[in-house]
Order: sequence, then structure tokens, then C-alpha cells
Amino acid sequence: MKTTEKDILRGGQFLVKETKCEDVFTPEDFSEEQKMMKDAVMEFNEREIIPNKPRFEAKDYALTEACMKKAGDLGFLGVAVPEEYGGLNMGFVSTMLVCDYISSGTGSFSTAFGAHTGIGTMPITLYGTEAQKQKYVPKLATGEWFGAYCLTEPGAGSDANSGKTTATLSADGKSYKINGQKMWISNAGFCKLFIVFARIEKDKNITGFILENDPKNGITMGEEEHKLGIRSSSTRQVFFSDTVVPVENMLSERGNGFKIAMNALNVGRIKLAAACLDSQRRITTTAVQYAVERKQFKTPIADFGAIKVKLAHMATSTYAGESACYRAAKNIEDRIAMRIAAGNTHQEAELKGVEEYAIECSILKVAVSEDVQNCADEGIQIFGGMGFSEDTPMEAAWRDARIARIYEGTNEINRMLCVGMLVKKAMKGHVDLLGPATAVANELIGIPSFDTPDYSVLFSEEKEMIAKLKKIFLMVAGAAVQKFGPDLDNHQQLLLAASDILIEIYMAESAILRTEKNVKRFGEDAQKVQIAMSKLYLYDAVSIVEKNGKESIISFAEGDEQRMLLMGLKRFTKYANYPDIVDLRNEIAEKVKAEKKYCF
Repeated sequence: MKTTEKDILRGGQFLVKETKCEDVFTPEDFSEEQKMMKDAVMEFNEREIIPNKPRFEAKDYALTEACMKKAGDLGFLGVAVPEEYGGLNMGFVSTMLVCDYISSGTGSFSTAFGAHTGIGTMPITLYGTEAQKQKYVPKLATGEWFGAYCLTEPGAGSDANSGKTTATLSADGKSYKINGQKMWISNAGFCKLFIVFARIEKDKNITGFILENDPKNGITMGEEEHKLGIRSSSTRQVFFSDTVVPVENMLSERGNGFKIAMNALNVGRIKLAAACLDSQRRITTTAVQYAVERKQFKTPIADFGAIKVKLAHMATSTYAGESACYRAAKNIEDRIAMRIAAGNTHQEAELKGVEEYAIECSILKVAVSEDVQNCADEGIQIFGGMGFSEDTPMEAAWRDARIARIYEGTNEINRMLCVGMLVKKAMKGHVDLLGPATAVANELIGIPSFDTPDYSVLFSEEKEMIAKLKKIFLMVAGAAVQKFGPDLDNHQQLLLAASDILIEIYMAESAILRTEKNVKRFGEDAQKVQIAMSKLYLYDAVSIVEKNGKESIISFAEGDEQRMLLMGLKRFTKYANYPDIVDLRNEIAEKVKAEKKYCF
């Protein structure tokens, strides 16, 4: 079936429009080609990365570079690159899949891979001139050269546009001289090419440049940073002193650097979420296997209720993360295809396709990076004292996971971004928030229905709960926008609370839609545990939404308005039939115990 514009929800519209399960893509929808690619990537990971884990932990930077070369030889560095520049030109879902399964051996390689294929190569394929693409992209796609991305500075982290690095035009107008300092530059130690952001004169916005790494051209490096995790990821400061870059190496237009940086980060964010998924699967599998073998009080610890809680939640958050990541990836892929069909170039289509779902990219970055950290934390706890030892894999997994909440924009920035972008989309008329928010406000002052609905169809109550959670977001965000207007940006704690509601809605809905689609295909019996995970995730999501909703309402509303909003919150978080949470957790834990792995 050809996808038409009306079939694809725009970014953020999941909040105000119902999504049918048939319209979401799930990991069970991988094509034969995608399954083959997944197998090839997993085989590479098992052969080259995982057996060498001790060397990566011992800061073997040369090993990271050697593995990157091998990944280039196998075509993995060029999956997202068009064929005319030496890449495989695979669809967005396939590029997510490669990122997912190549990233779980160690965070060191995962970071090198992500920095090179994403923010190191993508800015040129998306913004470069034809000459720039012809010159540089084939070298990057094959791993002949490696790329790095120089944005962050000592004084410019989250406020990326405040960088002090300067670019000064030469008297003959043929080149710029770059002066300044960049920090936390992944791949700096072995890259041949930098994407550098600098300010020309007193421009409001920074400008991007493609700069070849030549020490004779005023480029020096700091020592390798000593880091909590990702120990074999080369991370250095880079200093530019009268570094000459020809004018034809400006990336896009003057002053367009901030836009390039933000759009490159959108791709980076969803790919970072994907890069956490297989780590979660492995952590869950490793924890289950240990819990089954380890006996205390003559009983495997996996049989204890306290451990089952952990195993169930680890498996459930992994399942929800997979569901949401591949749902969004397919939306992006479809949007890109639609734009190409409408006559856009590959560059325009990819840029606009990803930009359309920037809200979902931020949601996923936050949710999955926090889930993998929690997963690793519980993994350490299941291992007990051994979990704290370098002799077992959990402590390295925990350390590697920690950076995911910081790079590609901190989770705090991304939380505020996803709500801010949604409000902007509403103001542009791309997402109708006003209509639904008004309808919810009217519903609050109307008389509630006391009919008992028929919940005999699978997920009918769960889907109604999702619809009610969406009403809570509209109710809370609508009232806050009304009260603060454009000044809402200055109320960060409210934005954070609203974003947590938004995140839980997207993740819970994604898990339910995936399971519903698969029940229709494979039957209810085959999906019993997936049904349990979807219900468990939703139950926990309702609690998170209730907490954040209440916190917001009592902070910005008072008197009758506060009472009315709190009453609405209570109404919209109430189940008609509460699930048996202990039963759901036991069912999930027993399944992973029996299979001795994350098996979904």
C-alpha cells in the first residue's frame, strides 16, 4: 500500500490523533533484508567487540580505531549514505537497526560509531554542496577517513550557539582563519576530518566548516580525557590557532551553523536511543542468567519475588523502548519517501523527514537513555557484591550507560525541548492542540458519564487509559499556556513535569500498539507475556503521569481552578479494572527465567 500524506501522523500528532495498530511499524515487521543485516551486525559485534571487552576497558584506543576500520570494510559506516557517495543507501529503519545491534558490545565502540556515522558524516550528506559530498563522503562512508564534530566549548555546552571560536576571512577572500578551543570531541584522536562550528565577525549564529585534520595547520590536541565510562572512546580537547580553511569548505550558508547543529542532533538523538536498546537486552539477559544460577537459602535468587520485580521491569522497559524507537523510525522513513516522491532531493527529504519528528527524537533520547541506566543499576543489584566488581560485566555497563543522559543534548534540555517544540508546532497550526485542549476543559465542567463500558475486547480499557492520559497533558499544558503564555519557557519545572507526561504517553502507547498488532497476527496465546508487559508499562506510566500532573497543578493553579483540575486528574487516572501488578510481574519474570534471556 502506498503511504499517502494523510496516513502519516505528523510529528507530535500522536497526542491528539488516534493511531491504529496497523499503522505502526514493529521489530516483528523487519524484512528479510533487514534480518540479514541484523545477523551480520550481531556477528560482527560477537566476533570483534565483545571478546575484546577487557581491552576496551583498559583504554585501548587503537583497538577502537581498528574495529572502526573493520566496520567500514563491511559497509556498516555507510548504511545511511547514498550509493553515489559510496554508501549502502539503506532506509532509516535499517540505519536504526545497524546502530541498535552494533552498539551493545561496549559504549566505547558505540560512541565512536555514532559520532562518525551520525554527527561526523551526516552534516555533509545533509548540508554539503555536491563538490563537498563528492570529495569527503566516500572516504567517510568506507572508513578510509573518520569524522569528528566540534561544537562544545568550555563555556558553550547546552547553550551551543554561545561558542567563542572565531572564523576570520582572509584579505584575499579565499579562506578563513579559525581560532578557538573545543572540548569533549569524540574520535578526535584518530579522525581525519572535523565539522567545526565558529562565529564570523559578530554574527548572531555560528557557521559550520569542513576542516581536514592537519597538525601543521595550527591544530593541536589535549591529552585523552579520563572518563567514568566509554574508556576507549577517544575524547580530547581540540585547539585551533590561525587554522586555515578554504571558503569553499563552509558548510551550507553563513550563520546556518546553529541550524545544522540542531538538525544533526535530531538524528543523533533517535540513533542514540537505538544505541541503548541492545545494551538493555544484553544487560537483562546477563542478569537473568546470573539470577537463575546464583543460589541463596538453597533457592535460585530468580525465584524470589524481590528479584522478579527487577527482571520484569528490565524486560518491560526494553520492550517499550524497542516499540517506540522503531515506530518513530518508520514514521521518519515514510516521511522521507513521501518527500522524495514529491520531488525533494535526498538532502531535503532526509532533513525535513527527521526534523518533522524532532519531538519524538527528544522523547526517545530521554526515555531510552534513562531506561538503560536503570536497567544496568538493577543488574548490579541482582549481581550483589559481584556486580560492583570489574570481574563481572555489570559495572562497565552501568558506567557506559551514564553518558547517554548527557551527550546529544542533556536529558533536561531534551525534556524542555519536546514540550517547547510541541507548543511551537501548535502555534504554526501543524498540530491542533487548542481544539482538543478546549474540549478537555469543557469536559471538566460537564457531567461525567457513569456508564460502565464494555472492556471485553483486548486492550480496550488500556487504550481508553491512554486517551485519558492525553487529556491530562492537554489539561495541564493548556492551563499552563493560558496562565503564562510566551513566558512558559521560564517555568522550567512545569516544562519538565509536562514532558514526563508526554514521554510516558508515547512509550506506553507504542508498547500497546505493537502488542495489539502482533496479537492480530500471531494470536493472543503467542503474545501473553507481551500483553503483560504492555499492561505493566501502562500502569507505571499512569503513576508517573499522576505524580507530575499533581505537582504541576498545585504549583500554578489555586482555588476553584486547582480543585477542578485535581478532580480531572483523579478522573483521568482511574482504572475501571486495575490490573494485578504482582501477577503481571511474575508472568514476565517467569518467561525470561525459562528462556534465560530477553526473548522478545
